[in-house]
Amino acid sequence: MFPIRDHNPSGTTPVVTFALILANVLVFAFSNDMLLSDSALSRIYYDYAMIPARISAGENYTAFVTSMFLHGGLLHLAGNMLFLWIFGDNLEDQMGHVQFGLFYLTAGIGAGLAQYLAAPWSGVPTIGASGAIAGVMGGYLLFFPRARVDILLFLVVFVRIFPVPAWIMLGLWFAIQLFSGFSTDISQGGVAYWAHAGGFVLGTVLALPFWLHRGATRYWTRNDGQPPHPVAQYPTAMSGVPRVRRRR
Repeated sequence: MFPIRDHNPSGTTPVVTFALILANVLVFAFSNDMLLSDSALSRIYYDYAMIPARISAGENYTAFVTSMFLHGGLLHLAGNMLFLWIFGDNLEDQMGHVQFGLFYLTAGIGAGLAQYLAAPWSGVPTIGASGAIAGVMGGYLLFFPRARVDILLFLVVFVRIFPVPAWIMLGLWFAIQLFSGFSTDISQGGVAYWAHAGGFVLGTVLALPFWLHRGATRYWTRNDGQPPHPVAQYPTAMSGVPRVRRRR
C-alpha cells in the first residue's frame, strides 16, 4: 500500500516544499555512493549523519539538522520526496511559507531526538528526511482527516488505485511505525521507526496552534474534515492502471 497523490490542490505555490525537495536532490547528487569511494562516503556519514553515540559523547549536535538531507539510495530519496510532495504543499498553504519551513526543521530535529533517545549509545548512523516528513503527515492529518488520498495496492498480480480518507492511510502508517519500533532492535540499524513516530506526534502538536486559529473542531465541521476548496479530479486510470472508485 503506497500513496501516490491526494485530492487536495494547494491554493498557493509551495515554494518551501519545492526548495526542500531540490535541496534533498542536490545533496543526494553530491553524496551519491556510486560516485564516491567507500572512505569518502564513510566520512560524509561520520560528519553529517546523526550517530547517537557521538551525540552522547557531546559531539556533532548539528547532525540533527544535516542528517535530514542525506539519503541512503535513490529509492530512499524518491519515497521521501513523494511523501513530501503529496502532503507538504497543503500544510505550507495553511501555515505560510516561513512558518512551514520552521515547522519542518523543528519536526525533523524532534524526530532525530526521538530516535536518539531510543538508543543513545548506538553507533549506527541515522539519515533521511522521513522524520521531518512524518511531522508534515501529522499536521496534514490534523487539518484534513477526511481528505482523499490515492494509494497503490499490490495484491499478488493485481495492482489497483484506491482513494481512502487520510485518517485511514496516515493512521495505519503511524500504527505500523509504533509496532515496528517496539518489536525491532533499532540499535542494529534498519528503519528509524522512532524518528517516524516521534516526528509524527511532534508535527501534530506543532500544527495545533494553526488548527486552533482556523477554529479547531469548527474547521472540521465547516468542511466535514475535507479540504476547504474543490477537490482535484483525476481520470479513472493512470498509466493503464485501473482505478476503483469508492463511495463516500
